[in-house]
Amino acid sequence: MRRYRFGLRTADFLLCANCGVYIGAVMARDTGTFGIINIRALVAPPRDLAAVVPVTYDGEDEDFRIARRERRWSKAQFAPEII
Repeated sequence: MRRYRFGLRTADFLLCANCGVYIGAVMARDTGTFGIINIRALVAPPRDLAAVVPVTYDGEDEDFRIARRERRWSKAQFAPEII
């Protein structure tokens, strides 16, 4: 697994070190640790997933982006070596 941080550097995006597939992301804040997983990267993803919808977050500032993630992402616990 490799980590990558985009321009605002608000979260670590987790990528497969072999193929580069986006696995998920983690964000540690004073309010807790939040994470999200790309379930389409699972070996056998659920068959009833909603259709993929393209989105862009280019217009968000740092505060708005963090607030959105805290609302939508799950509170998470990770092994210390991941966060």
